[in-house]
Amino acid sequence: MSSIIFSILSIYIFIIMGYLAKRSFKEQIDDRTITLLNVYFLQVFLTFWGLLLHPVDITLLYAPSIYLLIVLAALMLLAFFAHRLFSRKKEYSIAMVAAIIGNTGNLGIPLNIAIFGEASIPYTTVVNLVNVFVVYTIGVYFYSRGSFDVKTSLKNIIKLPILWAAIIAIILSAKGYRPSETIMNMLMMGAYASMTMQLFLFGIYLYGTKIREINRMLIAWVVGFKFLILPLIAFSVLYFIELDSMIKGIIFIELMMPLAVANVNLASLYDCEPKIVTALVLITSVIFLGIIFAGVKVLTYL
Repeated sequence: MSSIIFSILSIYIFIIMGYLAKRSFKEQIDDRTITLLNVYFLQVFLTFWGLLLHPVDITLLYAPSIYLLIVLAALMLLAFFAHRLFSRKKEYSIAMVAAIIGNTGNLGIPLNIAIFGEASIPYTTVVNLVNVFVVYTIGVYFYSRGSFDVKTSLKNIIKLPILWAAIIAIILSAKGYRPSETIMNMLMMGAYASMTMQLFLFGIYLYGTKIREINRMLIAWVVGFKFLILPLIAFSVLYFIELDSMIKGIIFIELMMPLAVANVNLASLYDCEPKIVTALVLITSVIFLGIIFAGVKVLTYL
């Protein structure tokens, strides 16, 4: 269990550094510039590196298909209740999508390695691939809808280079392309810079965020859906599916991941209450430190 704790805590160093940087230099640090650099440039490197690091194996797609099925089922449930609970447009957008965008990559992959070993890597990689598409299609649409109309929100999906980078990387991988060590080192530099900047940005938005000023209903909804309703949907689906127990466990754990920092990137990019989203990422990350142990125990019943 100590390896699980260290896997979670190790990424928080850069968050603290981002917080301290904003606290020290305040308006000298331009949050929006960092977001634009990360989303439009560095995350392209992260996407290519992540998708070319391990070959895409068509035979592994059963696991992410189930993951996507559960996410879409959760989205329909969200659509049924969210508009009844949240009248403010931006709160509705956050309530619709925040809980289903989990940290399946930076946290999910190392955590699954700690629980299941390196045999989990191919499955966590393809599940994270599906999550990338969820983030940059469904996620972009709903965060954009907090400030824009339907047509503009759909255009915003197409305008993001990350989605196109992912499609190109998948095609290259499926055709057997294996980048040279020099290219992979270049992609890795950009990828790690993107991950570091993402965590920094999270720390920057933490500064000045006041949790007590956030709609308590929104907090309860996102936390409750993420850690109660979504795991319940996942368990109900996985329990009745004939599948290797390790793969079931990987899907379940990935769905339990706390809110990803990508939520903050998109909320900032489309001016959809980034400080509220930052607070929700923080709250779910703290709660996750305790709830993950209950989640691991649930795995014995799958």
